[in-house]
Amino acid sequence: MSFESLGLRTELVRAVHEKGYDTPTPIQQQAIPVVLTGKDLMGAAQTGTGKTAGFTLPVLQRLLNKTQQKKTERPIRALILTPTRELASQVYESIETYGKYLPITSTVVFGGVNINPQKKKLKQGVDALVATPGRLLDHASQKTVDLSKVEVLILDEADRMLDMGFIHDIKKVLALLPKDKQTLLFSATFSPEIKALANKLLNAPVQVQVAQQNVTTDQVAQIVHPVDKKRKRELLSYLIGSNNWKQVLVFNRTKHGSNRLAEQLNKDGISASAIHGNKSQGARTRALADFKTGKIRVLVATDIAARGLDIKQLPHVVNFELPNVAEDYVHRIGRTGRAGHEGEAMSLVCIDELKLLKSIEKLIRRKIPQQVIEGYEPDPSIKAEPIKNGRKQNAVRTNPKKKKPKWVTNKNRSRSQHSMNA
Repeated sequence: MSFESLGLRTELVRAVHEKGYDTPTPIQQQAIPVVLTGKDLMGAAQTGTGKTAGFTLPVLQRLLNKTQQKKTERPIRALILTPTRELASQVYESIETYGKYLPITSTVVFGGVNINPQKKKLKQGVDALVATPGRLLDHASQKTVDLSKVEVLILDEADRMLDMGFIHDIKKVLALLPKDKQTLLFSATFSPEIKALANKLLNAPVQVQVAQQNVTTDQVAQIVHPVDKKRKRELLSYLIGSNNWKQVLVFNRTKHGSNRLAEQLNKDGISASAIHGNKSQGARTRALADFKTGKIRVLVATDIAARGLDIKQLPHVVNFELPNVAEDYVHRIGRTGRAGHEGEAMSLVCIDELKLLKSIEKLIRRKIPQQVIEGYEPDPSIKAEPIKNGRKQNAVRTNPKKKKPKWVTNKNRSRSQHSMNA
């Protein structure tokens, strides 16, 4: 199947080919024809499946097919809401890339940066607007944005928007939109919460699902390295240095922990930067740019900051700490193994995290291979301590009377055996 066969215009196909793509992905094959008909759509796809192009391409065509307004009267006709600044930037870049041969204007608005340049751009008039909910409502309150003429609404990564507590902001935005519009909702899964949201927002939607819910891709080799909590940073530095890894995305649970780990890695002679919600947008953009260009080897991120990061052929993802919520593990390791490329995801797991590991394995329906690295064997005398679990930060205590974990004792240091064969 080709992009031409999906009914896309020559200008769009040309831009897609220049980007290096010849064959549409499964989500694109299913979503593009539906969006072109004007029907509402509910799409589920894991990261790295080409989802963004799956809605930007047909939306651009729909905007072009309709009668164009005078430039001085150009209203916002397509609105794309995303949960994070990074994802908003990624979607905006996609619109600019694929719409390069079309007379369609677009812009992006998000917090953490000066609002005045955004106001100026909006005043000039744009056809497509990409926004995070909070900054969009800031513009609405200052009357610098008019959403009354929106024809297409896209909610991207709706599951993450719900997780981040944006439901009230979304409702406020919906109140500013016309009722007669096309609505597209994309999520990693069709969870009960997403289905409930879709029932309220969508009109007889076509459902598209290209990946089994909460199943990790076979393109990613997964491994668990048991290690004491106090030796995790030492083991991480050893793995990066001994294997000469050049690009590693490391996940931490907290902003403070991310900063501290980045500082420690730099002291170990491994260039690293942290990216999280407390960083300014400029700092986040610089850190990501340095990571992509190889100026730094390690990017330490929290779950929310990493949502929407699109790093081509990222080879390594490390869970320095397991996520509090099992679904986030799928999103984390989905940063690698994208677009058909192989990747590896390893988790440094201490005894406190065994319950989290069990929840992850239950969710993905598979046991993750374990391997102890020689010299970093866990101390069997250490007892599990309570950790904060879940988004509501409820403490979960591990029963100290339970038998101590039977860690795998293969001590081979070889990267090819302890990582790629997982």
